[in-house]
Amino acid sequence: MKTCLVVDDSKVIRKVARHILETLDYRVSEAVDGRDALDQCLASAPDVILLDWNMPVMSGMDFLRALRESSIPSRPKVVFCTTENGMAYIRAAIEAGADEYVMKPFDRETLESKLQIVGA
Repeated sequence: MKTCLVVDDSKVIRKVARHILETLDYRVSEAVDGRDALDQCLASAPDVILLDWNMPVMSGMDFLRALRESSIPSRPKVVFCTTENGMAYIRAAIEAGADEYVMKPFDRETLESKLQIVGA
């Protein structure tokens, strides 16, 4: 079973994402910010990370840079999930190492499509 770490400071978004991912047969874990997510990834890297942009403690971009600089043996696929929709944001996310980008609010079909695109 594939694993997905949902990183978002919104409990509602985490709950919605968890429900969708579990219907797609993912084992889901959650993190409330980038620092929490990085700690979890260093302990056991998931197959996929659904990552929010704006969070306290450590933003999604800071987390992504730290993840890419870490020494974890397998690199998870990262799908940014955010309300930021400008081309500059999308470009910055991809350049920082994100594999795909999805806008909030998202639905099952959109998320499933993005996961297929990244090979998850």
